Amino acid sequence: MLDGLYPIKTESLKDICVRRFEELILSGAFSAGERLPPERDLAKRLGVSRPVVHEALVDIAAKGLVSMTPRMGATVNDFRRKGSIALLTSLLEYHQGKLDPKLLEGMLNMRLLVETENARLAAKNRTGAQLQEFYDLLKQEAQANHSDIEAVTQLDFEFHLLVTIATDNLLYPLLINSFKPVYTNLTSQFFQDPSVVPAVFDFHRQLVDAIRERNEQKSVEIMWKLLKHGEERLREIISQ
Repeated sequence: MLDGLYPIKTESLKDICVRRFEELILSGAFSAGERLPPERDLAKRLGVSRPVVHEALVDIAAKGLVSMTPRMGATVNDFRRKGSIALLTSLLEYHQGKLDPKLLEGMLNMRLLVETENARLAAKNRTGAQLQEFYDLLKQEAQANHSDIEAVTQLDFEFHLLVTIATDNLLYPLLINSFKPVYTNLTSQFFQDPSVVPAVFDFHRQLVDAIRERNEQKSVEIMWKLLKHGEERLREIISQ
C-alpha cells in the first residue's frame, strides 16, 4: 500500500531563478548588450538571497546567455554568437516543449549532415564488439512493445548513440549526448504513432547489415532514408 509513496521533488530556488532569467532573456525583455541590475537588486526583487542569484547567473553564463565580469556584473549576450549546446534544452522548455520553426529546421539539417557521416565512419571503423552490441540492440527492438513510447524512444536513442561510438571519433558521442533532451523530445512525438516503429526498426536492421559489410556508401544511403522518413513524419505531426 506504500508503493505510491516516494520523495517529493521540488525545484531549488536557483533553478527557479535560472528559468526566470532565461524567460526574460529569450523573450527579449532583456536585450543583447543590456547590463543586468546588480545581484543585490536582483535578489531583492526576486525575494531570494544574493548567493542564489549568483549561482543562477553562473548557470546561464555557462549556457552563453550572459557574460559575467568582476565588479561589472552580468551583461546579456546575443545567444546566437555566445550560446552553447546546453542552451537547446532551455529553448525547448521556453517554448513548452516545442521548437521554434527556424531552430527545428536548423536541427533537422544539422542532423542530416552529421548522422550520415556518422554512418559512414561506423561502417569504416566499427569493431567486432560494437557489431555485437548492434545485434543486441536489434534483439531488444524486436521484443519491444511498439506502444511503449518511452521504451521505443530510448532504444532509438541508444541505436544512434552506438553509431556515433562506432565512428571511433570521441566527439560525436559527446555531441549526441548533449542533444539528448531535445533529441528524445522530438522522437517521442514521432513515436506517438506506433505504426512508424516497424519502419524505423527495419531501417536500423538495414543499417546494421551495411555496417557489418563495411559498406560506407550503403550506410550513408540508409541513414539518409531513415532521417528523411523521420523528418517527413515529424513535420506531419507538427502541422496537425
